[in-house]
Amino acid sequence: MYLAIVNVKPLKGFKLALTFENKEKRVFDMSPYLKMGKFSELKDLSVFNTVKVRFDSIEWSNSLDLDPEVLYRKSVKLNKKAIKRSGMGGK
Repeated sequence: MYLAIVNVKPLKGFKLALTFENKEKRVFDMSPYLKMGKFSELKDLSVFNTVKVRFDSIEWSNSLDLDPEVLYRKSVKLNKKAIKRSGMGGK
C-alpha cells in the first residue's frame, strides 16, 4: 500500500517538496527525469511549476504524473532545519 501525497510545492533546481498523508515531508529530485521523453517538457519552469496534487499523487498541466510509491521511495526525508528553510513548516 502506498502513502498518498497531500501537498506538493515546486522548489529550485527542479526539486519537489512533498508532504505525504502520514505528515512526512520529503524532497524529490526531478533532474534525472528531465532527460526522458515527455518529461523533458518540465525543463520549462512555467510547466514545471504547474505541479499539483491529483488522485493521491502529483500531476502537471501537460498531463504527466508520477507514481506515489516512486515519489516516496526515491525522495529524501527532510530534517527540521531543511523543512524550515523550504517553507514547508506551516505556521
